[in-house]
Amino acid sequence: MNKLLNRTKGDKVIWGVVLVLSFISLLAVYSSTGSLAFRMSKDSSYYLMKHLMVLALGLLIIYGVHKVNYTKFARIAILLYLLSLPLLIYTLFFGTTLNEGSRWIRLPVINVTFQTSDLAKLALFMFLARILSIKQNVIKDWSKGFMPVLIPVIVTCALIAPANLSTALMLGFTCCILFFIGRVQVKHIMLLAVAGIFGVVGLFLVSKATGFGRAATWEQRIKDFAGSEKGEDGKKKEDVFQVQQAKIAIANGGVTGRGPGKSLQRNFLPHPYSDFIYSIIIEEYGLVGGAVVVILYLLFLWRSIQIFRRCPYAFGAFLAVGLSITLVFQAMLNMAVNVHLVPVTGLTLPLISMGGSSIWFTSVAIGVVLSVSRYVDENEGKKKINEETKVKTPKPALA
Repeated sequence: MNKLLNRTKGDKVIWGVVLVLSFISLLAVYSSTGSLAFRMSKDSSYYLMKHLMVLALGLLIIYGVHKVNYTKFARIAILLYLLSLPLLIYTLFFGTTLNEGSRWIRLPVINVTFQTSDLAKLALFMFLARILSIKQNVIKDWSKGFMPVLIPVIVTCALIAPANLSTALMLGFTCCILFFIGRVQVKHIMLLAVAGIFGVVGLFLVSKATGFGRAATWEQRIKDFAGSEKGEDGKKKEDVFQVQQAKIAIANGGVTGRGPGKSLQRNFLPHPYSDFIYSIIIEEYGLVGGAVVVILYLLFLWRSIQIFRRCPYAFGAFLAVGLSITLVFQAMLNMAVNVHLVPVTGLTLPLISMGGSSIWFTSVAIGVVLSVSRYVDENEGKKKINEETKVKTPKPALA
């Protein structure tokens, strides 16, 4: 055990945040999957053990990735990005459809499904970190600097948006933040934001006219968020029902919560172990538990920003801050949905919601951040040793 701890490098606070979030995930998933286990005729501990194995593999992925020198990801980024584009196209037309959206593909032989947008997010930010670091000298130039970083964002978001608009919007927003950090001119970022708005409106109109896409779902979710509780058939809609049950769970939780495993709304929420797991956490652990989760994500972001500030090379700095921003922003969006600050999006809570491939891709991203942190720590350690050596070495006597 001591040998493993000695070989584990990188930011210790981030490691601590990951372990605490994983522990919270185990408690929340075990509590919220009781009704699912009953419906599927499974033992009550079946989903706990399954989730435990997923998290254990995720921690192994983090450990393995963080041992890799982060500079190697500059070459891997190109391959991953070029691989993600055909996979997104294939998913859009031939992927597994759920709720009128084609987001998953099933891998043959091993029979495992995964969201290609998870791979695309990881690949895009690694690719952008590489280009931004290369183009720093000309980044304020429209054609030489900005266009090379703009095109990958537009292509990726355009391929994700028809089936998963919330993820595409999240990607676009976090890319704008990364561009601002990367010294892109504000007027160029504003043009990208305007183009994104027109793109979303155009996509909605085309989807509405052709019937291809999820325009009806997007429109309905906006109406639901605005207060419409019943559909055209007079029945209460699922999104409204989910939000209402989440509100009840939060109200039941109060300040300190009902206690571990004592949630009532887990029996009524359709997906209490994924999209709405945060409301179950608040019901069982109260506003105190909900605040702890928020603080953990913000602590992760703060430590990543410290890595960004300490990293001597642009690629590592952009890599750490880009991946951490998208992870934390997704978490904040999920929690905002649970407390009804934004319309229902379908985004999961990173490292907490039950899942397989989503947790593993998140683990890869965290491993990359820790890889950058490990290099920064080692680089600063070498500098400190060199400085101490210079101080201790006596100057040669003058002849």
